Amino acid sequence: MTCEEMLAALSDYVDGERLTAVCEKFAEHLAGCNPCQVVVDNIRQTISLYQDGEPYPVPAEFQQQLKECLRQRWESKFGPPPKG
Repeated sequence: MTCEEMLAALSDYVDGERLTAVCEKFAEHLAGCNPCQVVVDNIRQTISLYQDGEPYPVPAEFQQQLKECLRQRWESKFGPPPKG
């Protein structure tokens, strides 16, 4: 299994649905591919944090920088929002 094929099967694997042959191949690939292990671990941690449902406080300065960055990227892709 290639990394690309592994990424396509990632959802079933992370959800614990290891019943298919694809997921077995995924597990074999994962056992020998550190970059893919990191991806799966990060996804599992993200899901766990999300399921815990506890908000994480974000410093106001970071929040403002994030909003500005997202606004700039939006405008570079879609243009400025309509005025009105």
